[in-house]
Amino acid sequence: MKEMICICCPMGCRLKVYDDETPIRVEGNTCRRGAKYGAEEAVCPKRVVTATVRVKGGDTEMVSVKTKDAIPKRAIFDALALLKGRTVAAPIFEGDVVVKDILGTGVDFVATKTVRKSI
Repeated sequence: MKEMICICCPMGCRLKVYDDETPIRVEGNTCRRGAKYGAEEAVCPKRVVTATVRVKGGDTEMVSVKTKDAIPKRAIFDALALLKGRTVAAPIFEGDVVVKDILGTGVDFVATKTVRKSI
């Protein structure tokens, strides 16, 4: 049994996850999202990853990026390594893909804001 606090919403439910059972049983959640979170967190924890990338010819030098969905926690440092030294050319728009299919996960790094060309 594992104990954890759900991070799906501000409630912060204290979960008890019985991962030695099939199917995994979760107690303490007040919603279905908490049950799903507890089961996934016990088997394969995932996180959304945020970072920044340099911009060439933009009105700012950097653009913030994030994974479009959560990726396995064990892959975070390898995913960030894909951004090291990467530069994108302006203009870049919110939602543009910066790195496609991170490590075969099917999840992309996308820009979180728009950077216009410098004048």
